[in-house]
Amino acid sequence: MKVQGLNSSSRKTRNLIKRAFAELMNEKKELSKITVTELVKRAEITRGTFYTHYDDIYEVANDYQLETIELLISDENVLYTKNDIINYFNEVFECLRKNEEIYEMLLASNDSLFFLQKLKKMSGQKLYFVLQNLKPNEKYLELDVSFFMDGVIGQIVKYFRSQSDNSLDELQENIAKWFDKIFNC
Repeated sequence: MKVQGLNSSSRKTRNLIKRAFAELMNEKKELSKITVTELVKRAEITRGTFYTHYDDIYEVANDYQLETIELLISDENVLYTKNDIINYFNEVFECLRKNEEIYEMLLASNDSLFFLQKLKKMSGQKLYFVLQNLKPNEKYLELDVSFFMDGVIGQIVKYFRSQSDNSLDELQENIAKWFDKIFNC
C-alpha cells in the first residue's frame, strides 16, 4: 500500500476507489477486464490520485480482501464455547448485512474464489481450534469443519449471486441448527 498514515481525506479517496472497483467487478465479472482508466473515470479522480493510493487494480482487490478478512477473522473474536461460535457467526452476518451491496458486487465474479477459499480456510482454522478443545477425541473433526465451512460459504455466495431463495436472516438462523447437527455440542 502506498499511503501509510490514512487521514480522513485519504480514507475517503480509498473508499471512492474501492466503491468504483466493486461496481466494475459487478459489471465486468473478471478482475483482468478492469482498467485503471475505467476505475478513475468511475471514481471521478485522477490517475495520479489513484497511483498515490494503489500500484494497480490487483492491489485494490487485495486491499478489499484483506479488509474483509481482518474484519471477519480478527483476534478480537476469541472463541471458547459453542455460544462464542454462534455469536461469531452472528457478527459475520451483521457485517454482511451492513455491506450487502458491496459483497453482492464483489462476489458476482469468479475472481473472488481465491478470496473465498482464503476466508474459508482462516474461519475453518479458527473454528477447528475451538472445537478441538470442546471435542478433543473427534476422529473426523477437521473434515467436519471443512464440510461445515464449505456449506456456510457456499450458501453465502449463492445468496449474493441471487441463486438462493433464502434471506441472510434465514441463513444466519440455520447456522446454529447446522452447527448442532454436525458437531453435536
